[in-house]
Amino acid sequence: MSTHTTAAGGVQVCSLKRDTPQTIPANSPYTVIRFPFGSAESSDAFAMHQVNQPDGYVITNWDSDPRSGLIWPSVTGWGTLYAMIQWEAGTYDELRDQFVRDPLGLTPNPNDTTATEHRPPSPGMQCWTKSWGIFVNPSVPLAVRATHDDSVARKIVLAEFKLVIHESA
Repeated sequence: MSTHTTAAGGVQVCSLKRDTPQTIPANSPYTVIRFPFGSAESSDAFAMHQVNQPDGYVITNWDSDPRSGLIWPSVTGWGTLYAMIQWEAGTYDELRDQFVRDPLGLTPNPNDTTATEHRPPSPGMQCWTKSWGIFVNPSVPLAVRATHDDSVARKIVLAEFKLVIHESA
């Protein structure tokens, strides 16, 4: 028997969107994609993406604080993660992205990566989507991160990150 509550339709959703550029340094480690709060985000009816983080930390500047890229699942369940990343044109040999549990080392088991992809570029702007399923827990935040191998810093010009939690037995 389940001990948690779900939405009327049986799922809980957090949907984030960033439509201002985020610079990713040249040949950098993976960087958490950051997202705005409040009316600037798509949907957070279940309080999974908040300025006041569940561990007491308060984000003062979403655009510079990597914690603004965290989704804290509202319940335990089967999570389906979605991401959309659009990069500016560049001289890439490879673009990389991944989903990660606890990318900032806030729990005993940080940096548990999944759905890592390394992609060759296409002509022009680089536009990618991905989805992946994992078990989620309210005590372990999730993020999408990205990097590239260009010799200069490049911008992600548009990004979305979504979590849909389904009740699991």
